[in-house]
Amino acid sequence: MQTLESLTEKLNYLAPDQVEGIIRAYHFAKEAHEGQFRRSGDPYIVHPVAVCKILADMHMDPQSLMAALLHDVIEDTGVSKETLEEDFDPVVAEIVDGVSKIGAIKFESKAVQQAENFRKMMLAMTKDIRVILVKLADRLHNMRTLGVLHPQKRRRVATETLEIYAPIANRLGMNNFRVELEDLCFNNLYPMRADRIKRAVKSNRGNRKDMVARIQESLSNRLAQESIEATVFGREKHIYSIYEKMKSQHKPFNQIMDVYGFRITVSSVDDCYRVLGVVHNLYKPIPGRFKDYVAIPKANGYQSLHTTLKGMNGVPIEIQIRTHEMEAMADNGIAAHWLYKSDPDPAGGAQNRAKEWLKGLLEMQQRAGNSLEFIEHVKMDLFPDEVYVFTPKGNILELPSGSTPVDFAYSVHTDVGNSCVAARIDHRLVPLSTPLESGNTIQVITAPGACPNPAWLSFVITAKARSNIRHFLKNQRRSESVELGQRLLNKALAAFDIEFDSIPEDRLNTALNEAGFETFDDLLEDIGLGNQMAQIAARRLLPQDEDNTSELGGDKPKPLIIRGTEGMVINFAKCCRPIPGDSIIGHLSAGRGMVIHIHDCKNITSEMKENPEKCLEVNWAKKIEGEFPAELRIELENDRGALARLASVISETDINIETINLKEKDAHLSVVKMRIAVHDRAHLARAIRKLRQLKAVNKITRARN
Repeated sequence: MQTLESLTEKLNYLAPDQVEGIIRAYHFAKEAHEGQFRRSGDPYIVHPVAVCKILADMHMDPQSLMAALLHDVIEDTGVSKETLEEDFDPVVAEIVDGVSKIGAIKFESKAVQQAENFRKMMLAMTKDIRVILVKLADRLHNMRTLGVLHPQKRRRVATETLEIYAPIANRLGMNNFRVELEDLCFNNLYPMRADRIKRAVKSNRGNRKDMVARIQESLSNRLAQESIEATVFGREKHIYSIYEKMKSQHKPFNQIMDVYGFRITVSSVDDCYRVLGVVHNLYKPIPGRFKDYVAIPKANGYQSLHTTLKGMNGVPIEIQIRTHEMEAMADNGIAAHWLYKSDPDPAGGAQNRAKEWLKGLLEMQQRAGNSLEFIEHVKMDLFPDEVYVFTPKGNILELPSGSTPVDFAYSVHTDVGNSCVAARIDHRLVPLSTPLESGNTIQVITAPGACPNPAWLSFVITAKARSNIRHFLKNQRRSESVELGQRLLNKALAAFDIEFDSIPEDRLNTALNEAGFETFDDLLEDIGLGNQMAQIAARRLLPQDEDNTSELGGDKPKPLIIRGTEGMVINFAKCCRPIPGDSIIGHLSAGRGMVIHIHDCKNITSEMKENPEKCLEVNWAKKIEGEFPAELRIELENDRGALARLASVISETDINIETINLKEKDAHLSVVKMRIAVHDRAHLARAIRKLRQLKAVNKITRARN
């Protein structure tokens, strides 16, 4: 009964009837796990009790403690969720079920399976945040007892903890958990490095003792003179953070340890700012090193004033100033909500922040195409270095470091992001890819009918922006693919003298079943993306009395008309860069839709011999709007100002230069390769005629292949 006694000692903050329920859960778990043992040889019940103690130290509610004792009974014994609902209550059963469903995220398994497990964990969290608190306590005890496992398995579990569980603890503001998890992971992943840093810290401690005591004494004395009640204590860096700083800042151990850290706790927010004034009077502050997380808390609810001072003999001193509630919040994060629940909800803000984050995760999960995409978004979301920016009305928004105006637009609202066309930072128009800095005021300019640009994916940082852009582009691509698929199918059916509207519904359903699609739009999308030939789909749709194997009879099918506005499913080949007026041919490329080539392009000639069924006749529409890229190769005499005159002539013909590249051919000649945007062949011909009139131009050709 030693384990039960040591647990009940920690439950003095609960009512007697609540303690009784926890003791009942203990006996239930002990009986369920009877005959099961840990790798260490201890009876299995030792583990649930240890998990329960970790949560009891944080003064968690009775339901969480019962769930901690029972967290493995569904997974490891024959007990069902229904039994737990009857014997305890539905909330406890729900938490236990949530923890069981998470299961172990197996790194050796396939990436998709691992991502799927991770997605389940996030969804379980969104139902009840206590699921993840029990899971984190479970993981912490497993990490503490990791020594009995094989070294390879130790490394696997440590990697998984460092990549997923430590960042989640950090995101929920649970600093004590994060620090211990990181140090335990570091010890198991790099035992020799961890040992060397530990020994170095130990030997360094002796040298530092005197300096720490002197600084601490001078801070305490000055605060006492100003009649401020405060506790000052020296802050030790944990070994993983020392290692990370050495690695990221490329500094030796001595330089990292040259900085002395202190924490000052007071009773009110007002006192925090008074203490700041006192320490700035005592030692000189280092400019640019002050951060106010009290007025603007971090995403995980962390609040504190941070400042760095030049102390005696020029020694840097880092100081954190916070209230006692902020201290509890910094250590226990969202769990402080239960620790202080008798107060008028001081940690409610953290609870709300965590709920907001989880709500965002749920939205991302619904928009993500698959589990791997979802885990990619969440991992991005778990490692934020924040910047704080203002809306035009003065509201503060927190974004990860490196965010752009597009990230800001999506964080305001999905619709604002989708219709964003430009942005102003501090009243200046800037490119949408400009990184934001703390203190910027951002104004997003939107336009009705605007839509996300695929190029945004190359610079957006936030998971919300990335998932929303991808979601929009997928939907847009689908509608464009369906439209192209319909046109290709109509063209294929016209060869059999049949119109789509005349095909009976039962024939459509049969064709869908044969092709393995649920809806007709799915079939059209597959045709539009070039994954399936329209001719094959058309043959499936022919009435049974037709000879489906007969050759296409009648007139030659009409070419497909290209308007240039079809979107992402019609691509113009970069090898030959066709423009309106060129004789063209279409090639169906799996996954890309249709690629348009010039008729005599080398690449399409070989494709027509090997796969003629994938090539089809296409024509330009009579009226085409828009610009198309064409490449010119110009031999130019090395004459002063020749390139400037060349550019001037091109701009006179209302042509935009996209890229220009100049290489010397010999002492007299240079070769200019230029990509320009033209409306059609006539427009290009006008430009070439004007360029030929320049004295410096020796030869002009349109570059292809």
